[in-house]
Amino acid sequence: MKGTWSAGAVLVLLAACQAGAPEDKPPRGLPTSLPLIGGYRSPGDSCRRVGEDAFTNQFLDDAADLVACPNGDVALSGLGPETGARVVATQDDWTLISVPRR
Repeated sequence: MKGTWSAGAVLVLLAACQAGAPEDKPPRGLPTSLPLIGGYRSPGDSCRRVGEDAFTNQFLDDAADLVACPNGDVALSGLGPETGARVVATQDDWTLISVPRR
C-alpha cells in the first residue's frame, strides 16, 4: 500500500525528534559556559546578550548591556569605541563587551 508507515519507522522517527529537542541543547556553536540570551540587536545577530552567572556578574552594570560576540565578529559588530563600548573579557572564543545604554 502506498503511503503506509511501518510501526517501527514511526517509533524511530518519534525517538529521533524527542532526543534532539531544541530546548534541550544550546544552538550549535554557542558556548555552554556563558549564559547567552538571544541575539543582541535581533534574533539572528551573532552577538548575544549575556545573563548573570559567577563569571559574568563582575562585568554587569545597570547602565550597560553585557554582550558576547564570537571573536571573529567583534571587528564587524559595530560595537567599537565610538559607541562607548569596551571589551571586558574573553571566554571560549567569545569576546564580552560592555555596551552603554542610550
